Amino acid sequence: MRIGIDITTLSLKKQVTQIILIAGDSDFVPAAKLARREGIDFILDPIHQNIPDKLNKHIDGLRSTYYKNHSKSNIDNDN
Repeated sequence: MRIGIDITTLSLKKQVTQIILIAGDSDFVPAAKLARREGIDFILDPIHQNIPDKLNKHIDGLRSTYYKNHSKSNIDNDN
């Protein structure tokens, strides 16, 4: 619940222009809705999980930055 309050406060005080939320449950629908109404660009990163349709309606973008296929051997070989 605290994250939703933080999103609301940041949005209403115009302290941000974009919010990137790393989550995917519908508990954040009211906060996302309010942020977008306040003109905030609301991006969601559900970490490759499915998100509820009602949350999808209230975001401006969807991006996952976590890469599932990284293993320790792949990271060690990059050096």
